[in-house]
Amino acid sequence: MTLIDLIEAAAARLDAAGVAYGHGTSNAFDEAAWLVMWKLGLPLDALDAHAAEPVDDAARLAALHLVDERIATRRPAAYLTGEAWLQGVPFFVDERTIVPRSFIAELLADGGFDPWLGPHTRRVLDLCTGNGSLAVLAAMAYPEVTVTGGDISVDALAVARRNVERHGLQDRVALVHSDGLAALPGPWDLVLCNPPYVNAASMAALPPEFRAEPALALAGGDDGMDFVRRLLADLPPRLAPEGVLVLEIGHERMHFERAFPRLEAVWLDTSAGADQVLLLTRQALEAGL
Repeated sequence: MTLIDLIEAAAARLDAAGVAYGHGTSNAFDEAAWLVMWKLGLPLDALDAHAAEPVDDAARLAALHLVDERIATRRPAAYLTGEAWLQGVPFFVDERTIVPRSFIAELLADGGFDPWLGPHTRRVLDLCTGNGSLAVLAAMAYPEVTVTGGDISVDALAVARRNVERHGLQDRVALVHSDGLAALPGPWDLVLCNPPYVNAASMAALPPEFRAEPALALAGGDDGMDFVRRLLADLPPRLAPEGVLVLEIGHERMHFERAFPRLEAVWLDTSAGADQVLLLTRQALEAGL
């Protein structure tokens, strides 16, 4: 059996089992390739180079066992491998944090909100930092800034610390235990936030893979806006005069606009469209709340 044959067989198993995706892959083939190649110790971006290579029985059985574990436990693949990627950058992850998948990472990579930044942009906050991936990517994207990652979860901050150290950014990325902005007075020039925003109805309907993640990092109350209401109320005095907030709200644009009808938000383009991430200036916050 060749590598590509093994991956296709694994993908068929995943499809037949009806597993859910969304933690780094969107389909059975990509999920199978991730699990199989990780188990075989192959670079995940080298499928074409290894596709026709034979796989011995021991390796085949080990890889299929991991696929079967994915099916039986419904744990996201990232929890099984201990690794996830954003914009090609590897991050350690386990059940103490959600699997990183923020569209803010795309915007950091392609300069999607750079027009609102400038020489004044020096202090960056990644609120609800989770495993620290956005804090690390912000430090990589803007070598001249210092970054603070804040989170209410001590467990999540332990994971984030591991990733900051992994990428050698201890001198530029600080981690702070904070309930919202309570321990993060600023002033901040740029705030990134991928908060808990899933509404109650959607939380109740989540597949097992998403229920395996910490609910604290997902659940946003009845309309998904509980944390966001508190954040927007507390943030203006903590933003520098030219400061901006980049906020991810997933599929909750309707609830966001209903909760904040007077806010003039700039909706930013991502690979999922222009409904996922918004930008607010300090002036917009002060005028619209």
